[in-house]
Amino acid sequence: MPQGETSQERTQNLKELGVQTLPEQKSSIFCLNIIGQIEGHIVLPSQNKTTKYEHVLPQLVAVEENPDVSALLILLNTVGGDVEAGLAIAELIRSLSKPTVSLVLGGGHSIGVPVAVASRYSFITDSATMTIHPIRLAGTVLGVPQTYEYLEKMQDRVIRFVVANSKCSEEKFRDLMFRTGELARDIGTVLVGEEAVKAGLIDAVGGLSQAVRKLRELADLDGKESGPSPDAEPPQPYGPEPMDSGDGPQGSQKGEPTRPDNRGEPQW
Repeated sequence: MPQGETSQERTQNLKELGVQTLPEQKSSIFCLNIIGQIEGHIVLPSQNKTTKYEHVLPQLVAVEENPDVSALLILLNTVGGDVEAGLAIAELIRSLSKPTVSLVLGGGHSIGVPVAVASRYSFITDSATMTIHPIRLAGTVLGVPQTYEYLEKMQDRVIRFVVANSKCSEEKFRDLMFRTGELARDIGTVLVGEEAVKAGLIDAVGGLSQAVRKLRELADLDGKESGPSPDAEPPQPYGPEPMDSGDGPQGSQKGEPTRPDNRGEPQW
């Protein structure tokens, strides 16, 4: 038991996490969970397991700004949810400067597809599924042409994002979205594990170890943690350069300190 942990903290850990204590280990990889239904501008019923986008967006900003975090791992098991909230999360993941890897567990359905493909590399387990279907509207809908035009524009936004961030062509994705006979009483397609890879949506089939290994490779964490090679030459110190004062080799040394050249752009 960690020293200094109060009885109230132990009770809270047991209630929330099912364990008495939290593992104390500092990691350079931040794990973000996209679980249940992605909640947007409308609050869902309390019995629904939800991921609130107003909670996720600040976490992504913190990942970008925190120097101790080198990479981001996204775990997905979602049924979908609010389109604009899901796209907001996906756009922020795509715009991160740090390496990102997503892992689809259980399901990455509906608007979970753009979130899954927004990372630089994506994995899906053998048993996980991804459902691709047309966008639906919930609640009161006005049966006017403007409603359908808005729906089509929103659908095009999702299609463009998925096509731009995966190996799936627009023709292929539209075929999966509007295919009939795949889902009961509906249109769309359910892809299981390897099928999502063959369709070009996901990069590879794998689990947690493969996802973490890929993240460490993208962020070069193994090289950073191991330090410089023992055979590498020691860094050259910089400081005052010797200058001839005219008194011979034993004259005084004057000069401006040299500085390393920092004009190049940082690379990762």
